[in-house]
Amino acid sequence: MSGGFPVDLILFAMVAAFLVLRLRSVLGRRQGYERPPQERPAPGQARPGVPVPEAPAAPVPVPGAPRLVVPDTRSPVGQALQRIRQADAGFDPYAFLGGAEGAFRMIVTAFAAGDRATLRNLLSEETYAGFEQAITARESAGERQRTEIHGVHEMAIDAADLRGSVAEITLRIVSDQVNLTTGPQGEEVAGTEAVTELTDIWTFQRDLRSTDPTWKLVGTQSA
Repeated sequence: MSGGFPVDLILFAMVAAFLVLRLRSVLGRRQGYERPPQERPAPGQARPGVPVPEAPAAPVPVPGAPRLVVPDTRSPVGQALQRIRQADAGFDPYAFLGGAEGAFRMIVTAFAAGDRATLRNLLSEETYAGFEQAITARESAGERQRTEIHGVHEMAIDAADLRGSVAEITLRIVSDQVNLTTGPQGEEVAGTEAVTELTDIWTFQRDLRSTDPTWKLVGTQSA
């Protein structure tokens, strides 16, 4: 149809435009470089050699809450924490410190009360054996221990290590406590009624391949 309006070309153009829009809606639109689908790690799965995101920023301080201290990522301890986070994408050092504070309170209270069941769940076998021996000796002597945690001022990560799949983190815990041991007649045997600031060095350990999320206490000492 010479000299006429090219209706057939317009129809082809409309069909082509429709197909392009349809493909974009189904496949999405790439912008810049994007890994092929087979190269993408599964959600939450860290891959060897692939850097993990920077550690989250420190939470806003809450009045009365302990000061949480996480080493700079450029320090040796900070780099060890990054390796732990790369092996376990769900690891967050600030969340770890919050959980460690709860464990600290539970363990100190359970030891004073002779609560073996609670201690067994939170301590390694070797550490539990030492705690259980001390509780048994106290009970045999007819002594009782009174412990009150009046406040936790600081939870700080002092050391960290990753050996194979086993992660280990050492904390410095500063707290105000009352610790008093009394004898069979209620007489004071050790400790004091006064509130005392104590600094404890506790080490927690966990096999990152384990389905058990609990970090077990493996070592304690006083600073």
